[in-house]
Amino acid sequence: MTLQTQLVLRTLLETPAKARYGLELSDAAGLPTGTIHPILARLEGAGWLESFWEDRNEIEKTDPPRPRRRYYRFTSGGTEEARVALARAYLGGRASARLRPAPGQTGV
Repeated sequence: MTLQTQLVLRTLLETPAKARYGLELSDAAGLPTGTIHPILARLEGAGWLESFWEDRNEIEKTDPPRPRRRYYRFTSGGTEEARVALARAYLGGRASARLRPAPGQTGV
């Protein structure tokens, strides 16, 4: 799992029940929108996220008018999948760092 994907998942897990749109996630994760949207598409394709378009009536209330937003939220099992995947990524990173021999030493 890429670091960028981990950042997106961590951002979504801050408020797992809340639907969030791409630019909001981009700002919160500190990643460009061009990076965020392919990650969101992959997570949706994997069944971890679902997306929906903002209601047109909500946009009409904004001043000035703006384009519709696409919102993303976890599916019923997606939250747990994300937590497990992040834990594995964290433990895998720690384990691989721990098992690397120090410079000048041979591995076990």
